[in-house]
Amino acid sequence: MISFIVETIPLLNIIIPTHFDSYQPFDDSHQCIRLHHPKCSVSLQLLKKTIKYEKSKGRNLKLKRMIRPTGYNSKSSFERSDPPLVVVHRREKSPMSPMGRGTAEEALVLLRRRLCDPNFIFSDSPDSNYSKLKFIVSSSVTEACNNSILLLGPRGCGKIAVLDLVLEDLLKEYPEMISVIKLNGLLHCDDNCALKEIARQLCIEHELMFSKMASFDDNSQFMIAMLRECGLAHKTVIFILDEFDLFAQGKQRLLYSLLDAMQSVTSQAVVIGVSCRLDADQLLEKRVRSRFSHRKLLFHPPPKDDLQRLLKHILLLPTDSSLPHDYVTEFNSKISNILADKRFMEVIDKLSDSDSTFSNFIRFLFSAVSLMDLKSGFMTLDNFKSALSSIQRQPKLDCLKDCSILEFYIMVCMRRLETKGQELYNFNSVMNEYKSVHDSYQLQTHDYHSRSVCLRAFEHLLDRQLIEFADRGHNQTMEFRAVKLLISSFELHQGLKSNRLLPVILQKLMESKN
Repeated sequence: MISFIVETIPLLNIIIPTHFDSYQPFDDSHQCIRLHHPKCSVSLQLLKKTIKYEKSKGRNLKLKRMIRPTGYNSKSSFERSDPPLVVVHRREKSPMSPMGRGTAEEALVLLRRRLCDPNFIFSDSPDSNYSKLKFIVSSSVTEACNNSILLLGPRGCGKIAVLDLVLEDLLKEYPEMISVIKLNGLLHCDDNCALKEIARQLCIEHELMFSKMASFDDNSQFMIAMLRECGLAHKTVIFILDEFDLFAQGKQRLLYSLLDAMQSVTSQAVVIGVSCRLDADQLLEKRVRSRFSHRKLLFHPPPKDDLQRLLKHILLLPTDSSLPHDYVTEFNSKISNILADKRFMEVIDKLSDSDSTFSNFIRFLFSAVSLMDLKSGFMTLDNFKSALSSIQRQPKLDCLKDCSILEFYIMVCMRRLETKGQELYNFNSVMNEYKSVHDSYQLQTHDYHSRSVCLRAFEHLLDRQLIEFADRGHNQTMEFRAVKLLISSFELHQGLKSNRLLPVILQKLMESKN
């Protein structure tokens, strides 16, 4: 019997040559496995071929040494009944250099963990909304008072993330003093449905029987009674009303019942409304507004100064971590150079122009970090550029990929008409421009099509919603109805550049003003 000791890199991946019949654990530690082959000499030959093949694929499979047992005879190996043994060895930890792949993977895991941790992103500085909201809610819990507050701001600015962090911290600090009731305006905008959901969650929280047949008044009286009992037990009920503006529609019976119940001395509750409408408090009726505390926390997209601070906070590695000090120093130096680069600021400006919210910014950073080269172990400016292009939604450019050359001619002609100051145009106007371009630039015969073929291409553009009719009238035929182009000049220019099969004349027509 013959044995081969083989080391596999990367770690944690055992590469099993496909030439061998089967494998099984070699010992209890599962650090080695046996690979059987009926002929020993063939095993050695195929193993060497396998190592060469794996190296060509970028996987470093290395033959460490060959073990020849005492009395081994290569000539008699063909006659042996026991199959030969190939041992693939895997070490738990490889002594890599400080700049090795293992160190880069550790840094990558650290950065990803940061980006997935809202507590790390929304720091508890005294001026942050996290600290303000936690102070308001914790004061209501400890001082046994009623309160109401609105969290207002565009979608993706971290309202729900900050609220969840505050609730998580308070539930750890006061586990027996807080009960959370969550409603969503998209699901519970109906007053009867919302009160029934409140009653259901209160019953689950306090292990009571819930009646689906209870009326609005029954559920309202039950809620008031539960608030009174919770107040006597020094327990605060926190109501989360997501999409708060939807609760402010109609007669607002739910909001009135809830805020009116909080006027009692024995009740102890906090109402937190979350809305993307900055005027959500103005939607309240007079009787509801008079019972509201009028506290508001505004969540805005981060300005440039905060973005720079957040970038350094997330991307710079800690010096007190398990990572090698030299690697951390060089990594942080390269990140600082990237952040100071004007080209990087252009990438951030493009990102902010499309979507400046926290959620989009974190998604962008996660994509950039995931593109980090593990061989070098460092991030580059190209990682951020590639991340920007990957997360930007460009549905119109995707539609342009399938357009024919004639359809591009029609869209370019429409853009030329807009450049000339002609705001309204129809199919006939586009055809006149198309014929004018053909006569002026002497287009080849195969680039000029008949009117009926152009009309079919025009209809195809309407179906793909790259153009649409500017009026709502249906009395006129398609050729005479005014149309407009639904893609910008930049998008059309990018579509022309991405399609290499298009004639060069189209680029000249886009750049020409005559």
